[in-house]
Amino acid sequence: MHRLLAFLLIVSPLFVRAQIPKTTQRLTLPNGWSLTPVGRSLPLGDLPLNLAVSPNGKRLAVTNNGQSTQSIQLIDVVNEKVLSEVEIKKSWVGLCFSPDGKRLLASGGNDNRVLIYNVTGDQLIKIDSVVLGKPWPNRLWVAGIETDRTGSTLYAVTKDDSTLYVCDLASKQIKNRIKLPAEGYTCLRQPGTDELYISLWGAEKVVIYDPKQQKLTGEIRTGSHPNDMVFTRDRKYLFVANANDNSVSVIDTKTRRVLEIITTSLYPNALAGSTPNGLALTPDGETLLVANADNNCLAVFNVEKPGRSRSLGFIPTGWYPTAVKVVGKKVMVANGKGFSSQANPNGPNPYKRRESGTEYIAGLFKGTLSLFELPKATDLTSLSKLVYENTPYTKEKEKLAAGEVNNPIPREVGAKNSPIKYVFYIIKENRTYDQVFGDIASGNGDTSLCIFPEKITPNQHALAREFVLLDNFYVDAEVSADGHNWSTAAYATDYVEKVWPTSYGGRGGTYDFEGSRPTAYPKKGFIWDYCERAGLRYRSYGEFEAYAKRKGSALDGRFAPNYPDYDLKIKDIDRVEIWKKDIDSLIASNAVPHFSSIRLGNDHTSGARIGAPTPAAHVADNDLAVGRFVEHLSKSSIWKESAVFILEDDAQNGADHVDAHRSPALVISPYTKRRHVEHSMYSTSGMLRTIELILGLPPMSQYDAAALPMFACFTSTPTLTPYTHLPANVDLEAKNTAMTESAKQSQKMDLRYADKIDDRLFNEIIWKAVKGENSVMPAPKRGAFVIVAADDDDDE
Repeated sequence: MHRLLAFLLIVSPLFVRAQIPKTTQRLTLPNGWSLTPVGRSLPLGDLPLNLAVSPNGKRLAVTNNGQSTQSIQLIDVVNEKVLSEVEIKKSWVGLCFSPDGKRLLASGGNDNRVLIYNVTGDQLIKIDSVVLGKPWPNRLWVAGIETDRTGSTLYAVTKDDSTLYVCDLASKQIKNRIKLPAEGYTCLRQPGTDELYISLWGAEKVVIYDPKQQKLTGEIRTGSHPNDMVFTRDRKYLFVANANDNSVSVIDTKTRRVLEIITTSLYPNALAGSTPNGLALTPDGETLLVANADNNCLAVFNVEKPGRSRSLGFIPTGWYPTAVKVVGKKVMVANGKGFSSQANPNGPNPYKRRESGTEYIAGLFKGTLSLFELPKATDLTSLSKLVYENTPYTKEKEKLAAGEVNNPIPREVGAKNSPIKYVFYIIKENRTYDQVFGDIASGNGDTSLCIFPEKITPNQHALAREFVLLDNFYVDAEVSADGHNWSTAAYATDYVEKVWPTSYGGRGGTYDFEGSRPTAYPKKGFIWDYCERAGLRYRSYGEFEAYAKRKGSALDGRFAPNYPDYDLKIKDIDRVEIWKKDIDSLIASNAVPHFSSIRLGNDHTSGARIGAPTPAAHVADNDLAVGRFVEHLSKSSIWKESAVFILEDDAQNGADHVDAHRSPALVISPYTKRRHVEHSMYSTSGMLRTIELILGLPPMSQYDAAALPMFACFTSTPTLTPYTHLPANVDLEAKNTAMTESAKQSQKMDLRYADKIDDRLFNEIIWKAVKGENSVMPAPKRGAFVIVAADDDDDE
């Protein structure tokens, strides 16, 4: 089997400026990667996940499946304008036109139905639906959809009950149910036939359904997380994107074998993180375009001779491209997160509780549609150059990280020469930098957004001052669902990224994101899996309990048995007491884990719920727990060989004047610089890379491989002075007692799990609980990342 690498070595020193649109600018994202999207653009909705082109090529449909407002849009391809937009209560990735183009069919997500729209007159008018089952909590979750050649039969595959539904469109009745081997993603009819190919997200395969025999008649192995598919016009070949594998499988439909595997990453043998999830062929069938979601680009291949495909280069797109279509020579790309990140100073504004303008991070980044003419082969060199310049990941960085001589953070992977032998990694819940450290004068804070200042968080303030204050640290995630994946794998798979917005928007779905569902796993696992393969001792205190319960997982038998899972009714100071007893016994037996993950999540708070601790009491409890943790470790015999890294899994629960991803973080060790303010741009992945280098582990994804390690926070000369915790300044037993409007809203929320609530509303409740029920959120100036113009060199 032939494997093609989409690796373009740019050797030409020439950069023809005229080939790149004049409006191109480079914008740095909070993860350190950059964007230079080419072409024209149209605004789309929240997280566009799929595009469908009408049979005559004149209309483009878009399904927007994010946390906030979900909608279907109809776009004029020729004139590049939105013709119609309809809000949809629940939706997801499934989208297709009827063969005559007069109707549009769309997945109704967890309403467990397929919606039917009339598209005559350039307007979307809902006329009917096909019901597959009762709505959520009945678990179906409609995913990809398709029709037969006549448009009389509807096919729908589901994610949660892993079934193919065969329906009669005239009667709207289900004719057949075919059980699938795993979660379905989409389905596609082979041109000229009615054979249906189904990509199974939860298995590394495509299965084939024959409507004549009314059964599955074959399966073909693919890469991990097969999702989007496209046939050649002669139906001889099928291309399948494998998001968890950085690859596309090229299938010979006659022999039902994989003819070749195309690798779509920018470098050969790249780590996880390109995430191919959208495919399109040009009308002549000679060129394949692949949307690399996490590389923010299209990979371009000549596929005139399948089995002998060759890379042509890359085209820069917006942030997280999810779908691509080609009509004539026009390329259209749906950018799931649009063109930029931004500040959210109006996050928890009590006067925007139910308004769409409330700046909650999960619905803050609106999608865009990029439109441009298919570049000529001669233009792809300069476009590819832009993509490489936007991408901080290289194979060299994977093996040799940035750093300095004699620093406690090694540069080489596997060096194992750090004086630090034990890493303690504390993961907290959901705060922004301004919320906690906005009152520290030496940092870039906004005091008006600081609701948990030094009075409430004396230990975190003291630790930031005594060790290192980081005022330019950003989480890689938007919410806890992807946050705990980014915090433990430096990556969130396409499954995680495409599923969490539905459940966070109150549209059904279980919380599958902390090890409970194998389909959500990165292919090579989490940091514990890497520790296991490296022969390191490791232990988890409360992080990924569901993963620990899976027989044979890396956490099976390595999860502290007496340490509670996430539960806001249990104080973090009590959790630390459990940890103290455990670590003391491990020190005594010379069995201290080289890596310990510790979950201290009470800074999430219970909002204004009656009888629950006040937000200040919750956060003060969390702060005291951190102080006591560091004190105990600093007075132990292993302090001289230890480091503590503390971050929030995400920054969704508040406002920040720089960016909605900016978050507090702490680095505490005898080798940490003292009384130092560090303005370097760091990220979740950068903290993980620092931990990996200390422990001799390789990077887990392109993101931690590319991220800047935190060597500037360290010195080769240790200071062994222990830390003494500061007592709480607020009553940890203080309870919410007032039956305010915020309290009434809090009573309705399910606080048993992290973020199984309306977090936009929860933000506002916390603000009111701290500042007063009638307080008004200030609106300070917005911040933004530096935008640098693209290469200005030209011959004009």
